[in-house]
Amino acid sequence: MKIAIDAMGGDHAPKEIVLGAMDAVKQIANLQITLFGDEEKISQYLTDKERIQIVHTDEVITGEDEPVRAVRRKKNSSMVKMAEEVKDGRADACISAGNTGALMSAGLFVVGRIPGIDRPALSPTLPTLDGTGFLMLDVGANVDAKPNHLLQYAIMGSVYAEKVRSIKNPRVGLLNVGTEDGKGNELTKKAFDLMKKAPINFVGNVEARDLLNGVADVVVTDGFSGNIALKTIEGTASSLFSMLKETLMSSLKTKLAAGMVKSDLKGLKDKLDYSEYGGAALFGLAAPVIKAHGSSNRRAIYSAIKQTCNMVEQRMIGTIKETVETMQQGKGED
Repeated sequence: MKIAIDAMGGDHAPKEIVLGAMDAVKQIANLQITLFGDEEKISQYLTDKERIQIVHTDEVITGEDEPVRAVRRKKNSSMVKMAEEVKDGRADACISAGNTGALMSAGLFVVGRIPGIDRPALSPTLPTLDGTGFLMLDVGANVDAKPNHLLQYAIMGSVYAEKVRSIKNPRVGLLNVGTEDGKGNELTKKAFDLMKKAPINFVGNVEARDLLNGVADVVVTDGFSGNIALKTIEGTASSLFSMLKETLMSSLKTKLAAGMVKSDLKGLKDKLDYSEYGGAALFGLAAPVIKAHGSSNRRAIYSAIKQTCNMVEQRMIGTIKETVETMQQGKGED
């Protein structure tokens, strides 16, 4: 299996990217990784070159670059060259912790879409209180969506949950302002009707307050609402830990109490750690394209690589293609 990685993308590139790649080849058999970026900078941290090679590039797409323009103009950037590796069949999948919009553009313009999928979706796995996690899509790839797009998200999310996360008959929910049938705006009402007829385990509308309780294995929404929900969850978790830390450090008594529950608090933090779940997949593209968190450390990069390998091994893209084709044939017969 061959994975292409943008070594220059992210807040801690290339160091954490390289360290995560070296961890991955030690743990995953038959894995070959190609790192794209500044060879001199990458080589400072690449102490083990077994099954890892470097392709030098002299351009980098930054967080300040306008996504589409950057992909078109910076042809020799680490991100574009990484995507071309997948397009040309020299790699099975690719990963970047860089500019999300640029990765989306590179995925669309270079890697290409799955036939029958109108718009790709950005899809992270988020934590739940029981530790199993749930998939949410879309969280920002497309802020405007049509009912059929949400249906496609539901199908892709269901395939991923079953094939990659090994969840039998995954529950698919539609994010809405209430759980009753008929709730929401025109988008959610029409999407609801489409999902009821789809070959998925659709459990109906779900509310944002129930997401971390594991109300569904896959939660579908448009990119505008999904991004707000994602940022709210991230911000709330971060704020709670900050308040908890401030409280526990406020006096000698609370400091002593903190020392007694330190391991328990670490376990709680690990349960909510995004790095355990890997990156956000760009579902709908012709090959697995993973967006790792911009602040990813080596552990998060390793998790993203492991996640990507599972997607390739389980033929997730092929299953989505087959499912979409079957649905289109069914419509043609109706």
